[in-house]
Amino acid sequence: MPPQSLTQKQTMKKFYAEMIGTFAMIFCGCGAMTINEITNGSITHVGVAATWGLIVMAMIYAFGETSGAHFNPAVTLGFALAKKFSWNKVPKYILAQATGGILAACMLWFLFPESQFLGETTPAVGFPPYKAAILEALLTFFLMVVILKVSSGSKEIGTMAAIAVGGVILLEAMFAGPMTKASMNPIRSIAPALFTGNFEHLWLYIVAPILGASLGVLSCKFGK
Repeated sequence: MPPQSLTQKQTMKKFYAEMIGTFAMIFCGCGAMTINEITNGSITHVGVAATWGLIVMAMIYAFGETSGAHFNPAVTLGFALAKKFSWNKVPKYILAQATGGILAACMLWFLFPESQFLGETTPAVGFPPYKAAILEALLTFFLMVVILKVSSGSKEIGTMAAIAVGGVILLEAMFAGPMTKASMNPIRSIAPALFTGNFEHLWLYIVAPILGASLGVLSCKFGK
């Protein structure tokens, strides 16, 4: 096979892995929130948090060797900022993540038309948006630090990465979920909003994770 064709095949495999991994993550995570909503709490907050952590863990095992298992534009940008990932690959990864996330939200919208929220992210009633933005930035900061410390280059692979990253997502969803839904991922917030039409606080779920991931990268650089 010519080198160019081989490179294109590898690129497509990575695109596919990021798309399917992000699809699975949002379908299962937002799906748990959606089913919890329409069944009046049958899954419970703890169950929702566990679902997020476990699906991320599973997808890292499945696709970590192929694409690095980013599944999050903030993480992809963080790896690029840390000079562990090529900037020219960033748009392709984000496109793949967006495709997977939007398809997942579309499937939930089709399956559960009675849902009002589809797992969307909004601050808790009475919790000011600026505080929600600070909390989301901190959550993503912790996530990015963990990812950088357990990853190999720009890849989250192996038992340590899967358990550590899945564990920190479960932990953060457990304690911060009631206040902000613990997004830490712009696509995870954008995808359901496209189907619910609720864009009021979407800006903070885009800006805060990117800022938090960037600060995580800087922290790791200073900590060397």
